[in-house]
Amino acid sequence: MPHPLAQLAEWQGRVRLMVKARRYEHILRVADLARQIALANQLDADRAYLAGILHDLARDLPDSELLRLAPPEVPIDAAHPLALHGRAARTLLERWGFADHVVLEAVEDHTTGPRNASPISACVYVADVSEPGRGVNHDIRELAMVDLEGALAHAISSKVRYLRMRGIPVHPRTLAAYQGLQARGALSADDGDQ
Repeated sequence: MPHPLAQLAEWQGRVRLMVKARRYEHILRVADLARQIALANQLDADRAYLAGILHDLARDLPDSELLRLAPPEVPIDAAHPLALHGRAARTLLERWGFADHVVLEAVEDHTTGPRNASPISACVYVADVSEPGRGVNHDIRELAMVDLEGALAHAISSKVRYLRMRGIPVHPRTLAAYQGLQARGALSADDGDQ
């Protein structure tokens, strides 16, 4: 398999054509932060960076295209097509011949939370919710530099709590990620009382 960054310029060019300028700025911040988190946790920083570059590839597509690329698996997908942009991006990347499974999984899972406890997926998920341009979740970003699983647990439990407080259904994949963290004992007492 070629080095993950071997065709970085090509992938960046494709992403830049697919998204608005402001979204691309967010993408660059996520990629940079994912790399920093990976380095701090002795993970593959190149893969984390590339997954960050690719994560929002499909974010600016219309709902109809998201639904075509990532047919709903559960009712919440049909009701909230924007939640499909991670799966839709993976579909596009696979059609374009991108084959790095670790990166593809991180791209797909960045909207709902990492499956299979993938550390690169965790880097991208945490970077996406805490990149400096968002102006929130500074604590999650700082925690990720010393305790990636703790940061992921905090990020996912905060999302579950936020959605439940507003009466919004939690995506089954997010709930599964949350329950996986619970089963591994990764949630603190504050995070675990859902």
